[in-house]
Amino acid sequence: MDVKQQVAQQRTELEAAVTRALELAGKKADGAEVAITKTTGISVSTRMCEVENVEFNSDGALGITVYRGNRKGSASTSDLSEKAIAQTVEAALDIANYTSEDPCSGPGPRELMAFDYPDLDLFHPDEPEPDHAAEKAITAERAALDYDKRIKFSDGASYDSHYGVRVYGNSHGMLGSYASSRHSISCSVIAEDSKGMERDYSYTVSRDKDELWVPEKVGTEAAKRTLSRMEPRRLATGQFPVMFAADVATGLLGHLVMGISGSNLYRKSSFLLDKLGHQILPDWFEINERPHILKGMASAPFDSEGLVTRDLDIIKGGELQTYLATSYAARKLNMQPTGHAGGIHNWFVKNTGQSFEQMLKELGTGLMVTELMGQGVNIVTGDYSRGAAGFWVENGEIQYPVSEITIASNLEDMYKQIVAVGADTEFRSQIQTGSILIESMKVGGE
Repeated sequence: MDVKQQVAQQRTELEAAVTRALELAGKKADGAEVAITKTTGISVSTRMCEVENVEFNSDGALGITVYRGNRKGSASTSDLSEKAIAQTVEAALDIANYTSEDPCSGPGPRELMAFDYPDLDLFHPDEPEPDHAAEKAITAERAALDYDKRIKFSDGASYDSHYGVRVYGNSHGMLGSYASSRHSISCSVIAEDSKGMERDYSYTVSRDKDELWVPEKVGTEAAKRTLSRMEPRRLATGQFPVMFAADVATGLLGHLVMGISGSNLYRKSSFLLDKLGHQILPDWFEINERPHILKGMASAPFDSEGLVTRDLDIIKGGELQTYLATSYAARKLNMQPTGHAGGIHNWFVKNTGQSFEQMLKELGTGLMVTELMGQGVNIVTGDYSRGAAGFWVENGEIQYPVSEITIASNLEDMYKQIVAVGADTEFRSQIQTGSILIESMKVGGE
């Protein structure tokens, strides 16, 4: 039996377990939700071209939540026998007797359930032998170490290949399942010369192993990135234009996700409270969510509450079009849930057409950030202050690497001061954006 046949059989067995749990819960509860994700795979890590760790994973647990009136109880089990499922249902029911009443609890609205959902081609499994997986990681390391004599050490490489099945069901009659896979290669190296040492990395990730970068490219990219950081300088403190390279610009918009998430909004702990329908970005700025992209890393036919996922405009004409609300948060906010239990699904940020080199020209003289450190972002106030490293740019040309600096502003101001979004899109993230240029930030250096 091949992997796809095994997973098809496993999917049937897991659906049966979820159905059984719902039947048992339905006899004593007013509502119930049951979910299980079973994951199988291998992770191989190497260091200096020798195998360091080999991990085989096969895990998953069935979780059940029951509702008795406005009371909620949850329990889980990794044993899917009839007896264990029955005991877990009883445990959840018992817990519900002791929890506080909450009128906002309960499964999502029946009318928004994904009773019919698409196949998004997310399942491309691989079962590599440990030696084969290790060879991919070692090949990446060798490519990096052979690239330049200043690359003295490997800080580790890895090859990961996992696949799994997710099943969700609830008392509305929703029962959905899908299989997915994820493969990745990463490599981190250290360069050294008489003036110091620097470290950087590269990686590739895909649903389909055949769409990964070859290991040699991962290693070479890691080496190039590391060498570009050699002999960094400090900067004088001042106000400068700042350009976030594409792979860190994703994080800049990740703060937007936090700012418009329902859980932060109903707690009144977001800098974007009461901003729905307001302009929070330049009038040309757009973000579109597309959850049904085939093979998409953040694609999902339904969210973790079984709600339909659908195309959404998040930002249009610079205006905030929607909050991101689970069923619970939606009830708290008196709105419809948006299908974001479990996270966002493939955000596409509209670019302004410039290549990376053209973005540097737009930057002119200022800072390009390639790494951010620390947790200095306050989602409640929007205050932003983080350690950074990158490159100093003059007249649109990179001059030298910089490190040990901080950049500071407020997220509301930063979003409004976005000047351009590059066409150098970062495709490996759930937020697909190019580099982002901000008109001015405070840069703290010497």
